[in-house]
Amino acid sequence: MCESVDEVTQAVLAKNDGLAAGLRDELARRGVSVINLLSSPGSGKTELLGRVLARAVQRGLPVAALTADLATENDADRLARSGAPVKQLLTDGLCHLEARQLRGHVESWLPEDTSLLFVENVGNLVCPASYDLGESLRIVLMAVTEGEDKPLKYPTAFGSAHLVVLTKTDLADPAGFDETAFDAHVQRVNPGVEVLRSCARTGAGVDALLERVLAVRDGAPAHRPPLAPRPHTHTHEGAEAGLVS
Repeated sequence: MCESVDEVTQAVLAKNDGLAAGLRDELARRGVSVINLLSSPGSGKTELLGRVLARAVQRGLPVAALTADLATENDADRLARSGAPVKQLLTDGLCHLEARQLRGHVESWLPEDTSLLFVENVGNLVCPASYDLGESLRIVLMAVTEGEDKPLKYPTAFGSAHLVVLTKTDLADPAGFDETAFDAHVQRVNPGVEVLRSCARTGAGVDALLERVLAVRDGAPAHRPPLAPRPHTHTHEGAEAGLVS
């Protein structure tokens, strides 16, 4: 009997979840916290991440970054200017990262003393939201130019975030961005999640973001998103609350 598309999808996700759980345990033993960054293309996450990496290097923190794209090593070149170890991960057309890909790079490349590994996921708020990478912290970023209703359009991504970062805040007025409505939409899909404002051009929010990451690395409890990654079954039950870490 042929399996349905839904059954195949659930099997793929279940396999990924198992790999992610094992990777999370392995990284915990090594003292490595993974920060999974999700956003649409053009959100400004590469520029913001570059600023965060540079600040971490200035403070002598053992930090590294993996950046994923379908093609080119442009983002790795940009992030490497921070002085942190950076590796480009090309997905060969895949629209998201999976735990098996991250594991391969952790085993073959990650510097031994790393305690913070930032993973810049493929620019996409659909597929990456379903794949646990074994992360300690999932951060969803969005630029003010994308519209305040985006959390309602992509509830799985925003509903699985431990932290939401609003970027390019210097453009809020020219873009006519309604911050009050945005905050309400975020809370609707992910009650209690913190929204951090940032602007890579001015440096606003860079230190605050790094401090949030360090706090989780050092054992502070993360927010409990309602759509945190969970074991997949062949049913369509409601999502269970829980930590990714």
